[in-house]
Amino acid sequence: QVQLVESGGGLVQAGGSLRLSCAASGRTFSRYNAGWFRQAPGKEREFVGAISWIDQSRYNEDFVKGRFTISRDNAKTTVYLQMNSLKPEDTAVYFCATALWDRRWTPPNPEYDNWGQGTQVTVSS
Repeated sequence: QVQLVESGGGLVQAGGSLRLSCAASGRTFSRYNAGWFRQAPGKEREFVGAISWIDQSRYNEDFVKGRFTISRDNAKTTVYLQMNSLKPEDTAVYFCATALWDRRWTPPNPEYDNWGQGTQVTVSS
C-alpha cells in the first residue's frame, strides 16, 4: 500500500481555480490507478475522476468535464486535480485514492481501497 497525503485545498471565489495535490509514498506508485472523490456535508462521497497507471488514460464525471483535469507525475509520485471555473456546489472535502493496477478504476463500482485524509475545498458565491 502507498500512503496518500492531499494538499492544496482552501477558500476560493466562484469562477476561481485550485490545484489539489496528492503525494504518495512508496516506490510502486506507478502501478496504481489513482482517483479523486469528494464528499459534501450531508451527502455521500462521490467519484470525481481518475487516471490509469498504464497509459494515463483519464476519466471524468460529467459534472466536472471541461473544468477539472487529472494528471500524475510518477517520478514525483504525485497526482494532481486542477480545478477551474469552480462553483459553490463544488464545495466538499476532496480525497485521493488508489487502486492496484489490475483493479477497476472507473465506474461503475471502482475498486479503490486506499485513501488519503482529505482536503477541504470551499467555493464562495
